[in-house]
Amino acid sequence: MDDRLFTFFGMISHDHSFIFLTHIALSVIIVLVIARVATASMRIVPTGTQNVMEAYLGGVIAMGADVMGKEEARKYLPLVATIGLFVGVANLVGVVPGFEAPTSSLNMTLGLALVVFVYYNFEGIRRNGVIKYFAHFMGPVWWLAWLMFPIEIVSHISRIISLSFRLFGNVKGDDMFLMVLLMLTPWIFPMIPFALLTFMALLQAFIFMMLTYVYLGGAVLISEEH
Repeated sequence: MDDRLFTFFGMISHDHSFIFLTHIALSVIIVLVIARVATASMRIVPTGTQNVMEAYLGGVIAMGADVMGKEEARKYLPLVATIGLFVGVANLVGVVPGFEAPTSSLNMTLGLALVVFVYYNFEGIRRNGVIKYFAHFMGPVWWLAWLMFPIEIVSHISRIISLSFRLFGNVKGDDMFLMVLLMLTPWIFPMIPFALLTFMALLQAFIFMMLTYVYLGGAVLISEEH
């Protein structure tokens, strides 16, 4: 038995790379359409999609403010909000029968994790300088530097695994749950399980954004000991 979900794009080609790329393209298009609609006719008193997006951006800033302060959170809003919107849409795509979440592929989640990893280290070096940034890897006690430095290096590298496998594992598990659900009830879609899948899709996007802010805060606010 084929353990893959039926997808509409799979009717064009059974090549999984093609299906994966088309669902990425679909997610990007949806994000661009949402952004275009939200900014098509900007108003002082927002309505419709603009209102929803402004609420979303305000929520992202509030999330980051708890980690690194409102001013710093605003600086990294474009990155975090874009990642969150894309991951959220990509996750929700997989909830719709006939489509597959791009984030159910480890290639996708690993790529996102590497972007976050490279960027927060770059920002840490840019804001603090190479020496000061890597000096904080050695811990507060100089005579334990020989032990703390390799531990910190391993800890930072493990963040790539944590970010990528957490998102991949949860979304892949949701896909498998959806496959079993559709096999058992192919014509009647239970609303409670679909509501649960939608909640989990949004929750994973929230967690990814929060961890991105945490890693950025830890990299750029060394002097404040965050």
